[in-house]
Amino acid sequence: MSFSNLHRSDYIGKLSNQEFDLLVIGGGITGCGIALDAALRGMTVALIEKNDFASGTSSRSTKLIHGGLRYLKQFEIKLVHDVGSERAVVHRNARHIVIPEKMLLPIVEEGSLGSFSTSIGLWVYDVLAGVKKDERRKMLDKHETLKAEPLLRSEGLHGGGLYFEYRTDDSRLVIELAKGAHAKGATLLNYTESRSFIYNDKKQIVGANVFDKITNETFEIRAKAVVNACGPWVDLLRKEDNSLKGKRLQLTKGVHLVFPYEKLPLQQAAYFDVGDGRMIFAIPRNNITYVGTTDTVYNQDLNSPHCTKEDATYLLSAINKMFPTVSLNMGDIVSTWAGLRPLIFEEGKSASELSRKDEILASPSGLLSIAGGKLTGYRLMAEKIVDLVAKQSGKKYNGCRTKSYRLSGGEFHDEQAFEKAHEKLIAEGGQQNIPAAKINEWFYRYGTNTGQIMVQVKALRTKIADDEKLFEAAELMYSVQNEMVYHLNDFLIRRTGKIFFDRLNAEKQIDYLSNLLALQFRTDDGKSLSDATLARQEFNSAVAFS
Repeated sequence: MSFSNLHRSDYIGKLSNQEFDLLVIGGGITGCGIALDAALRGMTVALIEKNDFASGTSSRSTKLIHGGLRYLKQFEIKLVHDVGSERAVVHRNARHIVIPEKMLLPIVEEGSLGSFSTSIGLWVYDVLAGVKKDERRKMLDKHETLKAEPLLRSEGLHGGGLYFEYRTDDSRLVIELAKGAHAKGATLLNYTESRSFIYNDKKQIVGANVFDKITNETFEIRAKAVVNACGPWVDLLRKEDNSLKGKRLQLTKGVHLVFPYEKLPLQQAAYFDVGDGRMIFAIPRNNITYVGTTDTVYNQDLNSPHCTKEDATYLLSAINKMFPTVSLNMGDIVSTWAGLRPLIFEEGKSASELSRKDEILASPSGLLSIAGGKLTGYRLMAEKIVDLVAKQSGKKYNGCRTKSYRLSGGEFHDEQAFEKAHEKLIAEGGQQNIPAAKINEWFYRYGTNTGQIMVQVKALRTKIADDEKLFEAAELMYSVQNEMVYHLNDFLIRRTGKIFFDRLNAEKQIDYLSNLLALQFRTDDGKSLSDATLARQEFNSAVAFS
């Protein structure tokens, strides 16, 4: 059975009619990572997500699999080692969506990093992270730094350091984890909300009463172990379990701004010091350049973090100071996103100083909650909590197998196989009159699964004359049939990132795609109009600053 909401009734039947070894609540990077790990070990696994997969923090990061260079300043040596080393694992297992990216670290007069400390810091980073020889840091003088990025401010510039990060699409990584868990027998369902927990007569948690937000059905899911992987919502479930004691979350907000590339035409991704303790990324990506992130304490609505005028002004000021000739203003912003970091509260520490280490919080009822951590470290977090679930079960399961598990679309043995698959798809695309640029776009989103989209193109070509609409339709069909898309925003925001990276063009396709989506689900209950309305609301809110 394919991973599709077209089979939703079958999934609900399965969820409500068996007892699982593990129920995971939360369909972000951590939850889906846990589901895959547990399924690979032989556990029966259920996962529910109250909205869409990756709809929270996991689609709103800086979209880097990075080693946490700045945590060296906080002397979090183990964290840098763990996530730095893990970066190579994620790159190998999802080669099509984790791309090496050279990063320039300018050294400026009023910055917190000097030439010597930067050189030593980057060297230590390379050692801790186990960086490959050809990706190790290179120090530059002022002239070399300006040659690498001519837009940099010359005044007060001492030099720079070049090192490697890995660019990704965070929500694509989540959906590929979910697809992997599904392929290994796990049952995952989006738009399914936990409403209350079920306990046995010993007050031990044995499942959850859940509500299906699409069919409006309520049903039970029974499980021997329950993990709360809800990110910013972790404490809400702990409160529901009457176990919100001791450690709690401190949420911080991170905001990113998106500009047309011609407005901020960087030749080189940069990571720069803004003089107040913050470090900011500026990353060119296809036709846009995005900049972020802020780090401020957040105590408002968990469901709708957004970019305020204050956030945008802060980032614009930092950009214009570092790249003075671009003179960006609010009108140049074409999109934004804002996400929440679910960090562990520490008395007396500012938002930027809070540790990014993950932690498991166990309640007397048996509920296991996991919070903190970074996108890069998701696999280690999953391994840690599934180890605990296995130990508590008393059963003998396989050990962790995710370190060498290639995600869907990224099943390449080596770099040569990656390049060969890429070239083959471009050649096949040419035979179908699909431009190489479109194949590239799909390949770095879907990997070898691009071939399935091309099958859709071939089937739809006699029905859709306009190539742009044809390619959009083929991609949407693939996502509906294989990636649990139900609402248009699932596709435009989390499966493709079009709202962030191609907002103006994607906005023109809303009516067309919403009608097409309604036809897929054979609905005549206003789904098309509702989807279009919700999509426009999201697209408008991306540039509505309060």
